[in-house]
Amino acid sequence: MNPYNQYERELAHKASMYQLLADYYKYIDPQKHMMYYMKHFECMQQLIHSQQQQMGYGQYRNNQQQSYVRVFHASPNAPNVDIYVNGQLLLQDVAYKQISDYIPVMPGDYRIMITATGQQEAVLTKDVNVPANSAITLAAAGKVENLKLLPYQDDLYPEQGKAKVRFIHLSPDAPRVDIAVKGGDVLFSNVGFEESTPYKSLPPTKVDLEVRPAGSKQVVLMIPDVMLNENQVYNAVAVGFVESQPSLEAMFI
Repeated sequence: MNPYNQYERELAHKASMYQLLADYYKYIDPQKHMMYYMKHFECMQQLIHSQQQQMGYGQYRNNQQQSYVRVFHASPNAPNVDIYVNGQLLLQDVAYKQISDYIPVMPGDYRIMITATGQQEAVLTKDVNVPANSAITLAAAGKVENLKLLPYQDDLYPEQGKAKVRFIHLSPDAPRVDIAVKGGDVLFSNVGFEESTPYKSLPPTKVDLEVRPAGSKQVVLMIPDVMLNENQVYNAVAVGFVESQPSLEAMFI
């Protein structure tokens, strides 16, 4: 028996069991729901790694059609929201800084409508195309009076022995910024609001990071004790306001 087949069967079984547990606890115990969902997701990442090793990255991608979408509430002065897809309520009472699980979808066009929780009137309506073989984060970003739904193509495929990281700028009143190692080199330079950098592969490490106005040594935000583990993919996101509340902060999703 091929040991990879046995290994993959065990991973698939674990992933399925964790998904069932995550679904069971979704409305009973949100912490347990997230714990089991992350266990499910880790098993799926390991399964992807195993299949990539046997089939090759390109062939694996070409054999898959299903895509994944998640929604991120990144508007600092917007209320909790409900999110509808093609007229059907999908996510309810989503708060600022909350990000949904990945939702499996078939490729195609979807109409996304966002309302304040419990309201019928749309704050934002946008048509979104989901390509095949993709993972997308839809970020509701900007001030509530100028809300936008911004799609970001995610990379779910870690690099062996490395940490893969990108930066997304979602602070509405922050200038263009650099992300740098404390007192050291710039990792991502001159990133403006709504912009996302390409992913960068870095050695696993624990590091203190700084957010600086682009081209400056001034530090506007410290991000201490960032742990970058091998075989993981990270999205560092700046949210909040520079000049008001809620204040500027960095999230890793």
